[in-house]
Amino acid sequence: MAKLYFKYGAMGSSKSAQALITKFNYEEKGMSVWLIKPGTDTRDGADIIKSRIGLSQRAQVIGPDESIIKAYEEAGNYDVIIADEAQFMSPEQIDELRTLVDDEDLPVLCFGLRTDFRTRFFPGSRRLMEIADSITEIKTICECGRKATVNARFDDSGRVITEGDQVVLGGNDRYTAMCFRCWKERIKSQD
Repeated sequence: MAKLYFKYGAMGSSKSAQALITKFNYEEKGMSVWLIKPGTDTRDGADIIKSRIGLSQRAQVIGPDESIIKAYEEAGNYDVIIADEAQFMSPEQIDELRTLVDDEDLPVLCFGLRTDFRTRFFPGSRRLMEIADSITEIKTICECGRKATVNARFDDSGRVITEGDQVVLGGNDRYTAMCFRCWKERIKSQD
C-alpha cells in the first residue's frame, strides 16, 4: 500500500541529498521515478535539484498554479514520485499528491523545510503535516551541538532577521540552521 511521506529538516540537513539518494535506490531496483520540484526554487537552476555535497539531477518543474495530477498524466507512468522543496508547493498541490497516492497507489516522498526563518509553517509543509502518512525529521545540529530546528536568516551585515518575505532564496550566505535557544539568544544580543 502506497503512502505519502514527508521528510523534513532544517537547512543543511541533507534533504536534497536524501531525495537524490532515494531516487537512485528506486532506480537501482528497476523502478521509474518522477522527480519534481516547485518552480519557486530557482537557486541552482529552474530544473536542477542540487545538494551541498555535490549531487545533482534534473527534475520536472511544477509551477505554482499547475495541477500536479495533470502534469503526472502528461509525464507518463512512474512507480514513485519524489518531490524536493515541497514546502514551496501549495496546499492544493499537496492534496493532489495525496490523491495520486490513494487513486494510483503511488508512493510519494516529499522532502522540504517544515518552517521558515520566523519558525512559522510554510503552507505546503503545514498541509503535509496534516495529511502525510509518515512524517520523519532529518536532523542536523547547531554550532553549539544541540539539534537545529530554526532556519535563521541573516541580513547583509550578519544580523539575524525576523521580519520580511517568507520566501527569500539563499544558501549558507543567507541562512544557517540553529537550535531555538541560540536563535533566541542571538536575536536578544542584537538589541
